[in-house]
Amino acid sequence: MSSMNRREFLQMLAAASVAGAALDARPLLAAGNADALYDVPKFGNVHFMHFTDCHAQLLPIWFREPNVNLGLAGAFGKAPHLVGENLLKAFGIRPGTREAHAFTYLDFAQAAKTYGKVGGFAHLATLAKRLRAQRPGALLLDGGDTWQGSATALWSKGQDMVDACKLLSVDMMSAHWEFTLGDKRVQEIVEKDLKGKIEFLAQNVKTTDFGDPVFAPYSMREMNGVQVAVIGQAFPYTPIANPRYMMPDWTFGIQDDNMQKMVDEVRAKGAKVVVLLSHNGMDVDLKMATRVTGIDAILGGHTHDGVPQPVSVKNAGGQTLVTNAGSNGKFLAVLDFDVRGGKVQDFRYKLLPVFSNLLPADAEMAAYIDKVRAPYKEKLGEKLAVSEGLLYRRGNFNGSWDQLILDAIMEVQGADIGFSPGFRWGTTILPGQAITFEHLMDQTAITYPYATLTEMSGEQIKTILEDVGDNLFNPDPYYQQGGDMVRVGGLQYTCAPDAKMGSRITDMRLNGKTLEAGKKYKVAGWAPVAEGAKGEPVWDVVARYLRDRKTITPRKLNQPKLIGMKGNPGIA
Repeated sequence: MSSMNRREFLQMLAAASVAGAALDARPLLAAGNADALYDVPKFGNVHFMHFTDCHAQLLPIWFREPNVNLGLAGAFGKAPHLVGENLLKAFGIRPGTREAHAFTYLDFAQAAKTYGKVGGFAHLATLAKRLRAQRPGALLLDGGDTWQGSATALWSKGQDMVDACKLLSVDMMSAHWEFTLGDKRVQEIVEKDLKGKIEFLAQNVKTTDFGDPVFAPYSMREMNGVQVAVIGQAFPYTPIANPRYMMPDWTFGIQDDNMQKMVDEVRAKGAKVVVLLSHNGMDVDLKMATRVTGIDAILGGHTHDGVPQPVSVKNAGGQTLVTNAGSNGKFLAVLDFDVRGGKVQDFRYKLLPVFSNLLPADAEMAAYIDKVRAPYKEKLGEKLAVSEGLLYRRGNFNGSWDQLILDAIMEVQGADIGFSPGFRWGTTILPGQAITFEHLMDQTAITYPYATLTEMSGEQIKTILEDVGDNLFNPDPYYQQGGDMVRVGGLQYTCAPDAKMGSRITDMRLNGKTLEAGKKYKVAGWAPVAEGAKGEPVWDVVARYLRDRKTITPRKLNQPKLIGMKGNPGIA
């Protein structure tokens, strides 16, 4: 794309004014110079690129960032718990810019039309190749949640993403949702598809019988004369957050004692730079950085936080940089170290938004994507309905996509109350856009998709809400699981996030009446983790609802009343 100097830009504005054009500069700016955004001069001699949580999105998408990401206790007012204008102010990002759109929800629908879609593996490939050409030996790291999140990934058992990552020349990866393909499928991919190409790293996955490592805990490479080590950390709570029966013979956990052993081991083998490729979630990474010494940087994922700059955490051994690189293929991070005298002397970090209209599609990757999608094109493209409002999923309590799913499963199944998981993945739909079957699958494509209808007592409902609330709001990050609050339909309730466990949820009401502890209520849900669970796939339930309506009016979000959160910079 050709560059435009200041004089040319001002001349264009003047011409537009004379012609009577509206003086909204953003469409003109959107057509501006890509080089300014993606010119990241090489620095130092050790280089990493990092993406995470792409959730199988091969094509460019819309993705709205949250307007609620509460930070409590020691996390109050700190990254990643900043949204909207508070995030812009903290990182010195000008409002109304392309970067402001990438990192926040502000003016999302209009800004999305102005700046276009984000991500897409063909555009990601172009950017990765450009950065790699400037950085000899650079390693491309994938933080995981790569083989799940789309219809084609589900139907191909992750194969479409495995082959895309090989084509992208990923060097190493860790994992979370990958495990929901089942342990046998994961091992098949690691041993057959990835062998000799992509290293699958996880120091915290061991066998339940003898505690043997299931995967390589780390990898060591020489880069420009410097020994570097990358340690992998899979999501610690996989068998709790997802079905245990899918990986029955493996244990997970945070295991920071073993992490320290791995760091010490690679240091003893000569590593001058140690990077942790983590799927802990950023709050867990921030705590781990205070407890484990000798890690230069944590390239983190799981919580989908697009954090523009690293957080420097001091510990007994010095300092550790903690980062998180967003989701959905929307960002590519580049981390450069200057290593001299056997030590890291300085660093540079940039989290680059991947704007598909600023980066040409890599021809080889684009051809692969077309080929792998071709057999499913008709099914994916079925138009189920048109949305009059913005549909998004993200935020601690509810999103309009979540609300639509709740409305559908409650009505179709005749339930009083609806529960939908607090998943953070799923693409966004702009007002006036058709909802296709592919878009629906972007919200629901999992290997345990069953829609359920269960009778629960008021006491059981409160227990569920309290348990999930503690997973989200426990002041100790090691007791958090990194998702969002279960989405609730039909039921109104009050939540005090900073209250003690068991005391956060009060004043539960259904149709204005207080929920009775001993009374039974019909509760619709989906994604049961229990072994042997059955039911109709939730996408079929929601698809029927959408086809019947054809037009989807803007959703009214069923949000809890919050106590004690006034002034929290993680809520807008």
